[in-house]
Amino acid sequence: MTVDNQEELDALIRAGRVVAEARQAMVDAVCPGTTTGELDALGREVFRRNGARSAPRVTYRFPGSTCISINDEAAHGVPSLRRQLHAGDLVNLDVSAELDGYFSDTGISVAVGEVPPVASRLVEVTKLAQRDAMDAAQPGARLRDLGRAVQRRARHHGFRVIKNLNGHGIGRGLHEAPSVPSIDDGQKMVLHEGLVLAIEPFLSVSADHVVDDEDGWTLRTVDGSLVAQFEHSIVVTGGGPLVLTA
Repeated sequence: MTVDNQEELDALIRAGRVVAEARQAMVDAVCPGTTTGELDALGREVFRRNGARSAPRVTYRFPGSTCISINDEAAHGVPSLRRQLHAGDLVNLDVSAELDGYFSDTGISVAVGEVPPVASRLVEVTKLAQRDAMDAAQPGARLRDLGRAVQRRARHHGFRVIKNLNGHGIGRGLHEAPSVPSIDDGQKMVLHEGLVLAIEPFLSVSADHVVDDEDGWTLRTVDGSLVAQFEHSIVVTGGGPLVLTA
């Protein structure tokens, strides 16, 4: 989607605030013993209170209101009241919603209690890589520039980029064109003012691909290594990215 007027921008900002509020409510509840189902219920309540709807439910009939993935699970983990978090886990909270016809998407990886040093570094580097990609999202830049920024950060710190998971356009739908790579894949598309993107690099300790799990939803690293993700929905502007989900 490309923002054409203030009304559209205001609607995107409202949707972004809802998912940011839900994300924070869930982050605040992350601790050993909490279940992924309980975290999901917190996000669902924020949606309900604001008149929003879960984007994965609306779009794909996903069985949860949010996606919650742990350790080697990169994305689309299904929340469950039977699955507890344990000290040392990395949990990813991927939160997206629709409000008044507009979609917004955000994600964060959180350490549960004390985690190994490599897990802490992975989280911090992935966060930096996501910021690098956002900073590269300027009018006149090419899509490949975003992927190059992520790739450079990951390589500098000895981590791998998950190549078969990309960001995406967003706005009137959850997943719109263009696909936003986290590697320099040679795409020549030029970014323009007002373009709305969800930028979400996935970095891993050693894997560069994910595969489908048996549940038909969850995506795991091919070698069982840890993975982290950070995501924001942004509007491309000449003054730098307008982060809708800050």
